[in-house]
Amino acid sequence: MAFGINRQELNEWKDQIRQGNIAFLTHYWLEPRFPGITTVTKVGCADLDKLTAWCVQNGLNPKYIHNRQPYPHYDLIGLKQQSILQKEQMWDQIERFKLLDHTPPF
Repeated sequence: MAFGINRQELNEWKDQIRQGNIAFLTHYWLEPRFPGITTVTKVGCADLDKLTAWCVQNGLNPKYIHNRQPYPHYDLIGLKQQSILQKEQMWDQIERFKLLDHTPPF
């Protein structure tokens, strides 16, 4: 279940994806498989070749891309989420979701 974002933010993320851009959307998230993780960042792009290349450039296995058309995306959690958001200078998402205030279990 996703929460902590509004409809406008979601629509902007979707628009960016449809335009073939790499788009980031962080939201609160609870998943029993990942205890202690409370956020996820969805990195999406309609251009699967571009998204695959982005994953490889960031040391991520493109095998885990969720190919859910029309919004394919890769889920970032934990330390990878923090480090990639920092690399991409997504300070608004880092601050809003307090991603540097705690250390996830992995």
